[in-house]
Amino acid sequence: MADRPLSRPLAARAHVDYLVRRAEDVEELRRTLSSQRAYAAYALGQLQPALFPRSEWWSARSAQGQALLVHSRGGLGSALFAFGDVDGLEALLRLHPGPRHTFLTCEVRHLPIVLRRYSVSEHQSMLRMLADREGFRPFEGRARRLSGRDVRQINQLYRSDGTAAFYSAQNVDEAVYYGAYDGERLVAVAGTHVISGVDGIAVVGNVFTHPKYRGRGLGTLVTGAVTQHILSAGCREVVLSVDPRNGPAVRAYQRLGFREVGRLIEGAAVRRDLGIAAAFRRWVAGARGRRYGAQLVSIAT
Repeated sequence: MADRPLSRPLAARAHVDYLVRRAEDVEELRRTLSSQRAYAAYALGQLQPALFPRSEWWSARSAQGQALLVHSRGGLGSALFAFGDVDGLEALLRLHPGPRHTFLTCEVRHLPIVLRRYSVSEHQSMLRMLADREGFRPFEGRARRLSGRDVRQINQLYRSDGTAAFYSAQNVDEAVYYGAYDGERLVAVAGTHVISGVDGIAVVGNVFTHPKYRGRGLGTLVTGAVTQHILSAGCREVVLSVDPRNGPAVRAYQRLGFREVGRLIEGAAVRRDLGIAAAFRRWVAGARGRRYGAQLVSIAT
């Protein structure tokens, strides 16, 4: 006699159990993230001794896979980074969705899961590009290293298109920023989000040129200056993200020796609930996983 298909209620019972724990072993986290260095560069930077205490790491493990979720806090706000198994990420976000407002970085395949918990404004697939010592090509021109003393000009420049900017002198001094000038006026800037000397990788961003000075190669100049500084200081690789629809920017980075190494999602995110439901789910998961010293979450498959 032929096997009868499971009824809907029975079929819905198929699930995978994930054990969720705080992740605190830096070297184990480094080994896991190193499998996708270019994508995980920002998270690798958060493993530095000065930054790790300001981040919250969660791991979800099952027989089928593993996921990591990182909530980090910095001078420019909160950030969320997702890594690994999709169902594991669902388990993590059910319990630990993080701050109400954050900046999201995830893989394209993660997005449907993230959108269950967050509203993400203007999210889109971004190119992840990478330059290394062998492939980098300097761009001719004059750019100057910036410091905290230049923060007023930096904020004025970023605000020139109507966007709010609240960089502090410390933000600039703790990073690597270069600017291009027209006389005494700062007209283009680029800097680093994070640098990991241990892992030999850095993330470049915040590239901006005053609207009246665009089309002159100044964004390429300052990005190249930051990249050259980082590579000369010991990092092996530099990564950045760029909108694939921005053809001039993509070509400019290619001229510097950057090449596409993947796609990811970035965008400002707002949690959909106030956190009360997540707190209740944490209580239930903690009770279920008490004998394992973890939180236990079942994900329907």
